[in-house]
Amino acid sequence: MADQQDRAVFVISVAAELAGVHPQTLRIYEREGLVRPKRTTANARRYSERDIQRLLEIKRLTSGGMNLEGVRQVIALTQEIERLQATVAALEAELRAQAHRHRHELETVRRSARRDLVPYSSAIVRYEHPSRYSET
Repeated sequence: MADQQDRAVFVISVAAELAGVHPQTLRIYEREGLVRPKRTTANARRYSERDIQRLLEIKRLTSGGMNLEGVRQVIALTQEIERLQATVAALEAELRAQAHRHRHELETVRRSARRDLVPYSSAIVRYEHPSRYSET
């Protein structure tokens, strides 16, 4: 699904219509670094579904009164949160894998220890030296 969202297929007029803004606004957003559309070999802009989603988010933030610098910071913080969430997910997966390995190792040690145990009887046995029974 990520590949589909990153396919740059929308020309600037279609992207502007989908985002509900003027094409010149898209050029401003690009100049300000808020969106980076792909370019064709003829240097024409092509916007992806992910770009459209970002444009809608920018529109939502600016319509609420936020300036472009604030939008830039929100986008940067959102990306940082996504990066950190991915890191946490990777660490959790690694932790689960380590816990599984440790449980397996512990069970292996427990099984091997059971084989080393010798049954013990609490009955009292009198020990007598073998020379006592030998005939001399």
